Amino acid sequence: MQNKLTTLTRIVAATGGLLLVLAIVLPVWRIELSAPQYPEGLVLQIYSHKLGGDVEVVNGLNHYIGMRTLHEKDFVEFQVLPYIIGALAFFGLLSALINRKWFYYVWVGFFVLFAITAMMDFYRWEYNYGHNLDPAAPIQVPGQSYQPPLIGYKQLLNFGAYSIPDTGGWVLFGVGLVVVISAVIEIRRSRLSARSISMRMATTAIAGLVALAGCSSGPQPIHFGTDACDFCKMTIMDKRFGGELVTTKGKVYKFDDIGCIKAHIKSNNPEATVYLVDFAGDGQLVKSSDALLLESEQIRGPMGGRIAAFANADSFRVSLQQLNGKQTSWNDNAR
Repeated sequence: MQNKLTTLTRIVAATGGLLLVLAIVLPVWRIELSAPQYPEGLVLQIYSHKLGGDVEVVNGLNHYIGMRTLHEKDFVEFQVLPYIIGALAFFGLLSALINRKWFYYVWVGFFVLFAITAMMDFYRWEYNYGHNLDPAAPIQVPGQSYQPPLIGYKQLLNFGAYSIPDTGGWVLFGVGLVVVISAVIEIRRSRLSARSISMRMATTAIAGLVALAGCSSGPQPIHFGTDACDFCKMTIMDKRFGGELVTTKGKVYKFDDIGCIKAHIKSNNPEATVYLVDFAGDGQLVKSSDALLLESEQIRGPMGGRIAAFANADSFRVSLQQLNGKQTSWNDNAR
């Protein structure tokens, strides 16, 4: 019995193996590009076996700045990745069937090694494409490279590049995280009594479910004097104005004025949650649905806005009298 997996770990192995099959056919990674001339943005999707999205448009842009164009035949990864992920899926199912700890640990070890190697290879790919430029390119900026971020956001000339896992990537990440946690629990289980094991595993499982249920994208602190408005491109300076849009995919757009937020929404119509800077809160953000909005001719936002947001009712009432304004709402102003 000491060498066998718990029922929960066997379920994790079998479920993880089945879910990994999805990562073969779903996009694993995506790079989103935004610029004034592309208000709807461009998307490059990376599958285990092909490229998707706006590949031809991106290739056209790459030509002008000297980057190599993207062709599936140039990537040996597309020839081997489906088989590697398929093998991981198969051995996950086999781990549940064989029901031996050592086999499960070997599988988890290969999974972790694959994840590390894949990220290193992806970084190498991004570095080569961003630095090995054609010296005869029509547009040349001395000292400029165009390496996209490994993960997160990076400004490349007038383009904003946002690199995040896509659906298949989140599947890989989720399965990897759960199987590693299960392996740790199995190792600790060998040192604990049967009763203690049950309690600890139940606690860990509940905590994991709560953490997964509570994982949601939220606003990020605005770095005043450093961050730029994603609409007007001006540096965000005034801690009394501005806000953020957080899309359903977790992408964050920052703005220096409510007017810029409204203009961005009108131009792009994103599925996003709006957060506004608290006029009296030293740069703190409050959800637009919870904010108290004050409209007054005495308010002067960075881009000419006449609206200020408040998180606190007392601060709102004081400013309402001082600024001779009127109360409004986000729904009235977002139209």
